[in-house]
Amino acid sequence: MAMLVTDREVAAALDAPATVAAMRDALLAAHAGRLVAPPRAAAPLGGGRMVLTAGHLTGEWYGFRSYDTFGLPESEQLVVLHDARTGAVRAVAVGEELGSRRTGGLGGVAVDALARPDAATLGVIGSGRQAWTQVWATAAVRPLREVAVHSRSAARREAFAARVQAELGVPARAVDQARAAVRDRDVVVLATTSTTPVLDAADLAPGTHVNTVGFKQADRHEFGTDLLDAADVLVTDSPAQAAAYSPPMLAAVEPYAGRLRDLGAVLAGAVRGRTGADQVSVFCSTGLAGTEVFLLDRLVLLGAAAV
Repeated sequence: MAMLVTDREVAAALDAPATVAAMRDALLAAHAGRLVAPPRAAAPLGGGRMVLTAGHLTGEWYGFRSYDTFGLPESEQLVVLHDARTGAVRAVAVGEELGSRRTGGLGGVAVDALARPDAATLGVIGSGRQAWTQVWATAAVRPLREVAVHSRSAARREAFAARVQAELGVPARAVDQARAAVRDRDVVVLATTSTTPVLDAADLAPGTHVNTVGFKQADRHEFGTDLLDAADVLVTDSPAQAAAYSPPMLAAVEPYAGRLRDLGAVLAGAVRGRTGADQVSVFCSTGLAGTEVFLLDRLVLLGAAAV
């Protein structure tokens, strides 16, 4: 019988180090051709879409994630894991936690691969679920000294800072301007729903690493071309998915497409990442397809090991 996994089980079983490790393995598998991860597909349904991402770890499992864009208050994602040898459904996850931790884990891999080894300060623009998992994962790969957070809501950013201190044990403060959150930070996270830039690249110090999680398409983007122009190292978790957006991701069109590197290739040593302490590195997360299923498989294995 298939295992049913809820947000409670995900939160109990998947800590940040395990999630980051799983996403590193997924990116390396994709680079090696073992993880088949085509761009997402969408079905327009009138007033919204059903979106599907799928993956196949050759010889081991295949599966999919589905979610909708109707914006309903109780909307949930579905992730289904099949055994590649029998076709049987091994596990089904319902909720938001698996997808959020997956995205955070990918961001943690990017920070670990691209940020300076001595990075210890983090600036965040955004105070939602995605912003939280980026901080959660970053704290697993760098010994953070301080987190500064800005978002439009003073109450939400204050609550976010309090949560960072309470759950991660990292000093944190809310600030009332985006500039104050990112200035002189070693790592910066953009995790907003803004369709216009929330960051001025001139505010970044030399050597900063930036993770972008929110809108980043050519027609709506939480950062501008000034960030891409400033980037010495420009990376994504799936160049194919970046180009397949409609319209494509801002970093996947010229003059930037030729500089866009694959994070899996960086991890494998096939292409260079950061080569100097003063370089600005930027990771544009697309959410590599199949990684939710990869993480669900890892959760199932962790559960089996615990029995």
